[in-house]
Amino acid sequence: MSQEVNDKVIDQLAHLARLEFNEQDREQIRNDINRMLKFVEKLNEIPTDSVEPLVHMTNESITLRPDVIQPALTQNDALKNAPLKDSDYFKVPKVIDQNRSV
Repeated sequence: MSQEVNDKVIDQLAHLARLEFNEQDREQIRNDINRMLKFVEKLNEIPTDSVEPLVHMTNESITLRPDVIQPALTQNDALKNAPLKDSDYFKVPKVIDQNRSV
């Protein structure tokens, strides 16, 4: 798996994550990802044949609270302090542009 991450892979990841960055940041991100992949390669070299697989790191169990219905905000109370609303809905700025291409 000693394959280096190139600009095409960085561009694909940026598109999927809806990120934009300049050339200097692209170089830093490429270097960071390559360093992470090299670290994972080192981890893959560790002999783990005699290690029993774990589902959890400890034998402790998580105690959860009872699932009890509690009063909630009414729709009017929830929308009362909303900076933008459209009828009975919160109105938020558009985040993802469907027509964007990389």
